[in-house]
Amino acid sequence: MSNFSITDYLRTRGWRHISIILFVVMMGGVIGGIYFATQKVEYVWRWYRVPQYFYYKDTIETRAEIEGEVASLTPKGDQVEVLVRGEDEEELYQVPAKSVRVSEGDFVYPGDVLGSYQKWKVGILLQGLWLTLKVSILAVFLGIIIGLFTGLARISKNPALRWTAITYIELIRGSPLLVQIFIWYFVLGTMFNTLLAKQGMGQLSPLWYGVAALAVFAGAYVAEIVRAGIQSIHRGQMEAARSLGMTYPQSMGHIILPQAFRRILPPLAGQFISLIKDSSLLGIIAVRELTKATREVVTTSLQPFELWFICALLYLVLTFALSMFVQYLERRTSIGG
Repeated sequence: MSNFSITDYLRTRGWRHISIILFVVMMGGVIGGIYFATQKVEYVWRWYRVPQYFYYKDTIETRAEIEGEVASLTPKGDQVEVLVRGEDEEELYQVPAKSVRVSEGDFVYPGDVLGSYQKWKVGILLQGLWLTLKVSILAVFLGIIIGLFTGLARISKNPALRWTAITYIELIRGSPLLVQIFIWYFVLGTMFNTLLAKQGMGQLSPLWYGVAALAVFAGAYVAEIVRAGIQSIHRGQMEAARSLGMTYPQSMGHIILPQAFRRILPPLAGQFISLIKDSSLLGIIAVRELTKATREVVTTSLQPFELWFICALLYLVLTFALSMFVQYLERRTSIGG
């Protein structure tokens, strides 16, 4: 009887509990191994300095812009109006009352500090994270649009559309993203900005050329994913829709694409996760995304281990959040189906 109970337990919940224990042991071993390796490296860990690269308190100084005498100090609530009068001009400055460093009658020169105050500012790593998120969202949105229309053109019966789509897909997928970024910025960007300058218009920043490069790159892969998803739907679905009087666009929009969308969600998620990581290449065209921001901080702080660990963790947060969102969409679409 006891043997039967043990066997029954193993068949129901035992193996699940054993698997959980094995997973915890393996993860503990990995973490312990990393910790042991860090103790053997001759490196001074300074994790306490990392938070300042996310959010820090900066000292803002109010400096005199002209040479002259402090004519008056007028209290205005928690501020003091400092009037500096020169020979031919005068300037009025707002300075926090607790930090005024001059008195009436003092003579100041340009650059002299009249007062200061502290203000919380966003650190360079948080700025880089936000820019990476911004670039990724824009590139994903544009990549979906490009990929959808190119995927439809790829299966079109019109030879011009089909051959154009094939040419675009093969050119983009057959060349490295790094080279494409160079072409977008140094070739197309230079030409376009030159034309804008001749028209008296402002030039586009490197950010937009980086977004364009990522979007066009992702669009080629999305197009093939869309094509495969559409072709995976049985032809009878289209024939049935047409037999009901639907036009080809109506059949594609109401019958084929909704079904294909459920099937292409996982590969789309993988492509967009790769796109988030590929955005790190934009640092070569002076876009201060997360990787470039980390590299700048490492250069000034000489803390490579802590900062690159943090950089990897931030990318993991972005990609994991996207993965969870896609899983949520899969559940919703499966319920809706």
